[in-house]
Amino acid sequence: MDKESVKRQVRDRGDPTLASMIAAKLRLAIIRGDLAPGERLQLAKLRQTFDVSLSPLREALARLGSEGFLIIEDQRGYRVPPVSEKHLNEVVQLRRDFEIYALREAIAKSNLDWETAVTAALYRLQRTNRNDPGQIDIWEERHREFHLTLLAACEMPLLLNMCGSLHDQFDRYRRIFLANSPDARVPTEHQRLAEAAIAGRTDQACEMLRQHIEWAGDKARTAVQRRAKNEQGAPEAQH
Repeated sequence: MDKESVKRQVRDRGDPTLASMIAAKLRLAIIRGDLAPGERLQLAKLRQTFDVSLSPLREALARLGSEGFLIIEDQRGYRVPPVSEKHLNEVVQLRRDFEIYALREAIAKSNLDWETAVTAALYRLQRTNRNDPGQIDIWEERHREFHLTLLAACEMPLLLNMCGSLHDQFDRYRRIFLANSPDARVPTEHQRLAEAAIAGRTDQACEMLRQHIEWAGDKARTAVQRRAKNEQGAPEAQH
């Protein structure tokens, strides 16, 4: 084993958060489409990119596999999951149902701390310019924060984990297919949704959340269908 490999092993063992850092960066690359659907990952290249040993890298990849962000194949192969209308439909349906249930529970258990947190998350989101290329990733982070903060008072950690994972799965479709078509209605919907939830208008808030998720799902579905149609109509490569 060369000296650089030894140094990496020592550093890796001393940093228990290293695998989490690698997983977070790879997850973001998959959600943004930097790692394309169906792309195979090369361990050697990833080790060089992150300058790490195999142990934390494999731990990070296994974590992403359990979350559905990687397909783990025989012979230790790793592949980015493909995108499909069927998978999108499942994600949208589960996200809608789980988030509505969580929101209903959150409103029932609401308190001043939750109301303050929702208001603050909405303010941070509204103060971020999604049309500024330098703030896109910040907007995405705050958008996720707002939605999960809205559900946080449900006091059901397992449900919140599932909601977070489904939100990320859907964001992959949204960011790949709809990144260049933000809609002006979204900020208003966030504002009205927060106001209804904080005011305790449970049925109205849940209906608004349903429409918000299904509308975004419809837009993503149309884009996925268009892509599939274009791929089917593409001429075969000449050999």
